[in-house]
Amino acid sequence: MCSANASSPRRWDGTPARSPRSRSLRVAPDSPTRLVRSAQPGHCPDCGNRIDWHPRTDGDDRAVGLHPQELPAAAVPAVSRWHVSSGIAHPAHDGTPWCRIPHTALCPARSAPAALTPQLAALRRHLALHTRRLINNDALTTPAAPPSERTESCRPARPVAHLLGVCYIAGHPIDVIQCVAQTRQRHRCTRPVLDDQAPHGTWTLFPTALPSNRPLSLPTDRMAVYDLTHLAFAEQLRWRHQHCPGHAASSAADLARTEWEPFDPRLHHQHIHQRLPHGARKQNHGA
Repeated sequence: MCSANASSPRRWDGTPARSPRSRSLRVAPDSPTRLVRSAQPGHCPDCGNRIDWHPRTDGDDRAVGLHPQELPAAAVPAVSRWHVSSGIAHPAHDGTPWCRIPHTALCPARSAPAALTPQLAALRRHLALHTRRLINNDALTTPAAPPSERTESCRPARPVAHLLGVCYIAGHPIDVIQCVAQTRQRHRCTRPVLDDQAPHGTWTLFPTALPSNRPLSLPTDRMAVYDLTHLAFAEQLRWRHQHCPGHAASSAADLARTEWEPFDPRLHHQHIHQRLPHGARKQNHGA
């Protein structure tokens, strides 16, 4: 006897073979963060291989780049074992036969670690072959030589910005800071935070003073700072949230963590520059 369900696909045991409907990640209205907790895909700038970026729990504010595939825990040294739970990377083994490993331990553009098991050595060679294919196809350029000290002083690699009354240090030059919001295609927005149609900050010399009870030998008592405090509060908030003007008032989730770190002269003294970037208008701030 034929029935309406006779044509529907079924498994060997007679249960309906229905594939679960895919659901997109959403940010709860009461969530304290707009960051979607999923692996943020990326590529190593040195070797071109894929990396999965995860927030971490070891006290470091920067995301950790993990190899996208799990590996047998027996093949990975104990110090390099990570596991991911609810999108968060933990620098420890969770007791399962599998674990994750940082990409830096496998990157063919870096020096090979001393303790490299045969399985990891074979995986490293596989990644090196992929890197060579990218270079041969002009899809990856070999890293250039480090810029000279004079070039760095004209364009700080990690500039200090003053906004919302706090000095922050960025992870990239001001004109390269990328928006962290999610697009309609569920990819990270590629637009920079600095926009020609939006008000700009001003490079200025800012005091590097510390509390009197914390003496520190610094190369200078002033440093080049990208000052944004003269902008409107909403514009400073857009910079702090690391959004382009198109996502300034958007409810889209963030696909990456902001790269701002509170500036500390003791920790970031190597990024203190005495001269303003080339072509910047000089303004002196009082202490």
